[in-house]
Parts: sequence; C-alpha cells; structure tokens
Amino acid sequence: MTDHTPDRVRLFTTVLGPEDGSPLLLVHGWGGDGREWSPHAEALADRFRVLVPDLRGHGRSEVPDQGNTPLEMADDLAALLARTATGPATVVGHSMGGQVVNLLAVRHPALVRSVIALDPAHGAHGEEVAGIPERLARYRAHGARAAADFIAGAFSPSAPVGLRTAHIRTMLGTPDHVVAETYAGMYTDPDAVGVRDRSEAYLRQRTRRALTVWTSAEAAAWERGTLHVPGSRVDHWPDTGHYLHEEHPERTVRLIRDWTATSAP
Repeated sequence: MTDHTPDRVRLFTTVLGPEDGSPLLLVHGWGGDGREWSPHAEALADRFRVLVPDLRGHGRSEVPDQGNTPLEMADDLAALLARTATGPATVVGHSMGGQVVNLLAVRHPALVRSVIALDPAHGAHGEEVAGIPERLARYRAHGARAAADFIAGAFSPSAPVGLRTAHIRTMLGTPDHVVAETYAGMYTDPDAVGVRDRSEAYLRQRTRRALTVWTSAEAAAWERGTLHVPGSRVDHWPDTGHYLHEEHPERTVRLIRDWTATSAP
C-alpha cells in the first residue's frame, strides 16, 4: 500500500497479518528501507498486524526536497498509525529508526503501546561527537558514496553472506541530499536529539514502556540511567554488528514476541 495523509508525504508501506491483530510497526534506519524487516514481518504476521514503511526520502516512499529529518519522520508515522492502526502500536526501530520511534512515543504517546529501539542513533558522546562536523561535511559533499563507507564497517565477521553488500547498495540508492539532511537531523539541527545530553532530555519525556538493545556495553550502562517508566529495560548484545536485527533475525523475533507478551495495555 501507499499511504498519503494530507500535508504529509506518501509512504510506501507493506502490511501483513490479520486485520484484528495487535499493531506492530517496524522501522528501518538511515539509508535503508523496509525490506530489511521482511523475515521478521513474515514471522510475526501470525498474530500481529505488521506495518513496514519506507521512511520519507528512502526506498519507494516520496522524496521531499527538504524536511528529511527524524522529527518529520516521526510525525509521518503518527499519521500512518492514525489512519491504519486499530489501536496503540508496539513500535520497533533500528538505528535512526530507533530515534524515530522514540520521538514518535514522546510526540504522539496515544498511538504507542511500547517502544523497542535496536542500537539506536542516540547517546552520541566523546570522539563520536567530535567527528560529527567532519562526517556531515563529507555527506554534504559526497552524499551516499561517503555514507557507504560507514555501512561497510557496520557488520560483524559472522554477519550473513551478502548482508553488507545489500546495505551498501541500498545506501547508494538513497538520494544524496537525504543522506546529509537526515544525518544533520539526527545530530546537528536545533531540534536534533542524537547527542547524549539532548538524548537524555528526550528519553526522560517518554511515558511508554521501552526496551533498548545495544551492541555497546558502555551505551547500555548509560541508557539504564535514563529509565523511569516501570517495566522498561536495556539489554546488551555483545559480539554483533550494528545491524543486529538482521545478523540475528530469529533472536530479534523472539525478543519482540517476549516483550509484547508482557506489555501492559
């Protein structure tokens, strides 16, 4: 399906599962698209109404000339859920998508049952923050070609064969201005929440139960200090790459099933 809400962009969205199933939203990250959730969506469609969008500027969705930021993406998804979901959704996001679903939960809490964020694009600190201006300059100058260098190094040695190449190809197909604009929207725009002090402020605005999975032990320990909603937790998955949901799809499906089984209405 393609969803088009007045004053919002057209989002290419696939929907699987029973119409009366509990809504489950699966959100990809920077320079990706919804195809990365295909095995998870099929596995979870037995009991969930699974919505898998391509975010604005990505995949088969509309590509605005400007406004390609996590904040706008969160509002796009709010419009999608308001039109298509039968109740509050469990919202799952990877990387930039993790930032987007947390923004969605803060800005539109009535639409969200709970949040799962996988290696999210928040909490940047130290050397990572120091390198942001130089990286943004490269993305503005070279777009997807520069971003593909990051993608190439984001996988563990045990990642499935072909996964790295698939993501490099998807990133290279992302419009150059979207690559730069989304990165700025994550980290340097006035309303960006990717740097740690701003991340802490917005995470503390969440009123919905949240689960975050980090591949970094340091990041996991930091985010545990931001939790305040009962039942929320932070997990650490060591020895895996940034695309943990694709390196470990069955484990990710189990995580979602277990989390939603104990999720409060």
